[in-house]
Amino acid sequence: MLTWVIYDIVKNRSRGKISKACEKAGIYRVQKSVFLGDLNKAQIKELTVIITDLIDLDKDSVYIFPMSRDEFAESLLLGQAFDRNLVSDELKALLL
Repeated sequence: MLTWVIYDIVKNRSRGKISKACEKAGIYRVQKSVFLGDLNKAQIKELTVIITDLIDLDKDSVYIFPMSRDEFAESLLLGQAFDRNLVSDELKALLL
């Protein structure tokens, strides 16, 4: 299922590690602190465990939103919803 990972992380080092974990999981950056990609339930759980170990639970925020392709098709994207320089060719078919 399509999965959004959206974060606000205080420390640069933790933010970098989370970015790398998202990339390693196979999801793609669509904005500076926003990733989107296709993950199954096991992959979502694994990424959740990795991110939980990296963040400061008192200061950082991470949102993981799984959604179906039908739900994504109903999403509204306004203005410059995605940074076209960051979006990979694989996601362009879904987004643009």
